[in-house]
Amino acid sequence: MRKIPRVHLGLLFAPLVAWSAVTAESNAQTSVEHATRKPVVIELFTSEGCSSCPPADVLLQELEAHQPIAGAQIIAIEEHVDYWNHDGWIDPYSSAEWTKRQETYASLLKQDPYTPEIVVDGRSQFVGSNAGQAAAEIEKASNAVKTEVSISTAQPDAQGSQRFKVMVGKLAGSKTDDSAEVWIAVTEDGLHSSVSLGENAGHVLHHTATLRSLHKIGVADAKAAETSFTGAPVVNLNSHWDLNNVHVTVFVQEKKSREILGAASTKIKG
Repeated sequence: MRKIPRVHLGLLFAPLVAWSAVTAESNAQTSVEHATRKPVVIELFTSEGCSSCPPADVLLQELEAHQPIAGAQIIAIEEHVDYWNHDGWIDPYSSAEWTKRQETYASLLKQDPYTPEIVVDGRSQFVGSNAGQAAAEIEKASNAVKTEVSISTAQPDAQGSQRFKVMVGKLAGSKTDDSAEVWIAVTEDGLHSSVSLGENAGHVLHHTATLRSLHKIGVADAKAAETSFTGAPVVNLNSHWDLNNVHVTVFVQEKKSREILGAASTKIKG
């Protein structure tokens, strides 16, 4: 596995200082203006065992919290890979499943996976602490044609689980030789670790939108004139999760190109 060289913190925080001025204006926007924002899925592949990753973690937190890109509703997903676990610290949020997902993206560019890495809407991949490129790619993705996706909560299915209603409109921007898979992801904000070993030993690391579960719930019908998919998936809620910090996101992703055509997210309140 290739490891990206250390990234100077100044490269990250200089753009964030500029964004702070945008935040006040963004917070003052009307609900109508917010409704015009298009969903853009930002995946960050990271690890608590990688000393280059904390700046990227902070960047993702800023993007999700402040939504600084006009026209974009940023949906963050932080995926902790497991290939750093042999360097002294075992990341408690890491999963071989998230590593495999990153490897699928890397195979499109014929490169090795690395951390930190951001993938925007499955279309662009770059170093995860590059705030300038993140802003440019998010803006570009927000201008793309989007498939309409909606998700809403239904009645609780059983103790410890929640049912949702999912609808995907007519596929937009899909390829005729590909299939559009529908995925449901559960993320949790507010997680943190006091790292005692490895490259980040002695540091307390904070996370946002940490991926807890990811499942395919179906395939959208490319021939449908209006609604290409409807479903009522059930999400099992782990008793260790803080439900006040849990989000459930549905996104439509092409199987071969890995491009995300549309997405929607909702929050669970405990």
